[in-house]
Amino acid sequence: MDYRGLLNRVWESHSLAEPVHSPLPSELELQALWFAGAFGRDFRDTAGNTVRIVQFGEWNRTAGPDFLQTAIETRGEVREGAIELDSRASDWEVHGHGADPAFEGTVLHVVFHAGGPESFTRTREHREVPRVVIPADLLEEALMRPRRETAIARPGRCVHPLAGLPPVAVSALIVEAATYRAGLKAARFLRTADVHGPDAALYQAVAETLGYRANALGMRLLAQRLPLSALRESPEKAEALLFGVAGFLSPDLHEKAPPDTREHLRLLWDTWWKARGRWESTHAIPWKAAGQRPANHPHRRVAALAALARDWPKFRKLATSRPLDIKGLFTYLAKLADPFWTHRHTLSSAPSSQAVALFGEAKAIELLANHLFPLALHDGEPFTNYLKLSAGARNEKVKRCAIRLFGSEDAAAPWLKKAAHHQALLQIYRDFCLEDSSDCADCPFPEQLRQWNRKKITND
Repeated sequence: MDYRGLLNRVWESHSLAEPVHSPLPSELELQALWFAGAFGRDFRDTAGNTVRIVQFGEWNRTAGPDFLQTAIETRGEVREGAIELDSRASDWEVHGHGADPAFEGTVLHVVFHAGGPESFTRTREHREVPRVVIPADLLEEALMRPRRETAIARPGRCVHPLAGLPPVAVSALIVEAATYRAGLKAARFLRTADVHGPDAALYQAVAETLGYRANALGMRLLAQRLPLSALRESPEKAEALLFGVAGFLSPDLHEKAPPDTREHLRLLWDTWWKARGRWESTHAIPWKAAGQRPANHPHRRVAALAALARDWPKFRKLATSRPLDIKGLFTYLAKLADPFWTHRHTLSSAPSSQAVALFGEAKAIELLANHLFPLALHDGEPFTNYLKLSAGARNEKVKRCAIRLFGSEDAAAPWLKKAAHHQALLQIYRDFCLEDSSDCADCPFPEQLRQWNRKKITND
């Protein structure tokens, strides 16, 4: 079964295939996607000229255009300057950029919605700035976002045709879906690697994994604003720099903390205040601490990233081994420790009586399934090696998908044992259950399964 071909057959001829574009995410998320290279580097501006991003530059930490020290190639010349991202073309004038001298050096205006009143991108000196509009389908692809967030956890119409398939056929479907999903994730990783290099791409991937769902954007922004190359210059300063850029340090933090933590926090601040002129930003990172388990607090996630950055060469060797050294990676991450953080959940919390893993097994499985194995499969790793990775805990989406496709978690049990199984079910759930606005009633996937089953029976 060719999963990509199945997707094309199902949606190309079905009314549900008509795109329904979701509201734009926040400008901060759009900026993070852009800087990660999620949209590529080759575009056409609204005048029809090709535009190639030669250098994505760096985040602006104060007022003015979003990215500085960038370079683009257009009309046969390379132009150096700044890049501004806005949700809509009209925002250039609405936000007063055209009259602001800080935007005089802008070489490209990137927008995600060109509709509305006619607008122009011109500087204070009336110089026209090329404008690139990111197509809605390219944004949806970068977001990997379906039409809906969830589908009701009840058996769907797929239950009967899937039950009629022999296990070998279901296994083939699972492998195809997992392979397809891994390909999408590898492509995303490689786009970032093309823009910033493979080390930076791995660093951002690890940060996003550590962020879990609530703080994935915050951790990715942190990794983009404080690049790995800066941390590798002085690994001993990694913790102070990361916590400072994250916005978690203040001059009086050590005075409010428990006595046994004050010296550590004072040392962090002493290191940070000397460097903050270079790295401090007026644009705060949006962190979510409320509702998080203590072990998932963003302070601990930043601490884990700092520990990896200090020992980056060893981690990178394991993460890029071919074939992937699963056992070695699990052992390494399980032993990742820090004298301060092994017994604390936040910068100012009292010590815990029991040691808490900086990079637990669940996070290790997520890192492997979402980033390391997709890249390894792209490099030629056998899929059978991927199937050696056991699944982590079933999240709510996996449970809903199991019920939707197989009728119950018990019925789906043979396809819930491996991390690749979970990834496959999530992809099927995303491509069909969440793309079908009829809530299963008109979804064409069940009929495609029946036709495929009949064809297989005939051929056999």
